[in-house]
Amino acid sequence: MGLRKKGTKNPPVLSQEFILQNHADLVSCVGMFFVLGLMFEGTAEVSIVFLTLQHSVVVPAEELAAGSKTLYHYGVKDLATVFFYMLVVIIIHATIQEYVLDKISRRMQFTKAKQNKFNESGQFSVFYIVSCIWGTIILMSENCLSDPTLLWRTHSHTMMTFQMKFFYISQLAYWFHGFPELYFQRIRKQDIPSQLIYIGLHLFHITGAYLLYLNHLGLLLLVLHYFVELISHLCDVFYFSDEKYQKGVSLWTIVFVLGRLTTLVVSLVTVGLHLVVSHSRDGDTDSISGNVNVLAAEIAVLSSSCTIQAYITWTLLTVWLQRWLEDSNLQASSLKKKKPMIKGRSSRKGTENGVETANRVDAPPKRKEKTS
Repeated sequence: MGLRKKGTKNPPVLSQEFILQNHADLVSCVGMFFVLGLMFEGTAEVSIVFLTLQHSVVVPAEELAAGSKTLYHYGVKDLATVFFYMLVVIIIHATIQEYVLDKISRRMQFTKAKQNKFNESGQFSVFYIVSCIWGTIILMSENCLSDPTLLWRTHSHTMMTFQMKFFYISQLAYWFHGFPELYFQRIRKQDIPSQLIYIGLHLFHITGAYLLYLNHLGLLLLVLHYFVELISHLCDVFYFSDEKYQKGVSLWTIVFVLGRLTTLVVSLVTVGLHLVVSHSRDGDTDSISGNVNVLAAEIAVLSSSCTIQAYITWTLLTVWLQRWLEDSNLQASSLKKKKPMIKGRSSRKGTENGVETANRVDAPPKRKEKTS
């Protein structure tokens, strides 16, 4: 089915314009090949690698507090699963764009610049809402909120539950889909470097938490980070819809600062306690289990966490400084437009274009020369 409305002119098949207009249809056809592969015995084993989670381990129920019998490791086959769900994310992205954001943009009659910002904030808002709700449900179901020691206890981090692994696979799929979307959405060349940095930082930290078995810590930090970003993009959506919400947009800075501080505190406390617990036990047994107990790795986790917080804070300051300069320039230009009107009125009372005339009241009258 078509996810985007076609133009009046049909572009040539497989041309650049054709791919941009029909990229969701093309991607859905690729995804259907993997789904149809389940129907045949020869291709079912390959299709399962793309559609379902791999690297499962059957554990006796009496050894697990949660009572689950299947846990998961990570492995190379996860790349195939991430690729398939990246295709799914591209289709969902195009569906939201056409049936929700494009209709709102046409109704509000945004300019091209505002429309691009509105589309970006709208897409991120949907993603952050789903991720925050989903991540909170996982934290509650795995008792991370009632028992915070799960964040640094070493023995529970060597394997993942189904919902934990599927959450990370979905997160990786979403951020990887950002690379082809730079082409599909026709992002300007000057905006591509900042977009690549933004996507790359998220992929780096999510992949690090996934590979280093810091699943619960990474999930908690992601929920905190996504909540702050959600407030930011929702404020942008309201601001683009009506500029009278400009004063309300500044209120989210309080949430931003609190979110950054909470993220740093949780990272420091969790990694510090993890170091204490891991080094109080035999280092060899922990390293064999695949857990993170090396001092260099712990310092790298703290450094990366502090780096991302510093980068996001610097980006916020840059955006707010740019907005402040734009507002000050608008005020200055409006004042310049009012000054000529004031000077024009004062010329009627003895001045012309700001220069005094000779017919002022206090000017001495000129004497007439006598003619002989």
